[in-house]
Amino acid sequence: MNPDRMKELFVSFSDALGRLDESLREDIAKSSTIVDGTIQRFEFTFELAWKLLRLILLREGVEANTPRAALKEAYRTKLVRDGDGWIDMLEDRNKTSHLYDEAMSAAVYYKIKDSHFPLLRDFRDAAKTMLETVS
Repeated sequence: MNPDRMKELFVSFSDALGRLDESLREDIAKSSTIVDGTIQRFEFTFELAWKLLRLILLREGVEANTPRAALKEAYRTKLVRDGDGWIDMLEDRNKTSHLYDEAMSAAVYYKIKDSHFPLLRDFRDAAKTMLETVS
């Protein structure tokens, strides 16, 4: 496992999470595009998160090549604290990636704000600590 690649992916994930946080702070009453933009930022932040999880697991000798497998292994190995929450996040990412429904988008937006973002933030903090020991 290339530690530089893991660190690069962590930086990209952290940057994407910062952009997601920025969009969650916007007033959604101003424009419907804020909800759409937030969901898109969530989608690519989630993609980076699961890929970072996969690399961390690989470093530990655990192979998980799909998002669902990586999330299950990450929970089993205690890389993430809420396995059901992460699976819910994956399902929301899949819903928003494949179809558009205004009511569903609004519901997912509030889940991103209330539960998905905190899980992603907690993972970023844990990964940062973990990567400080990688040489």
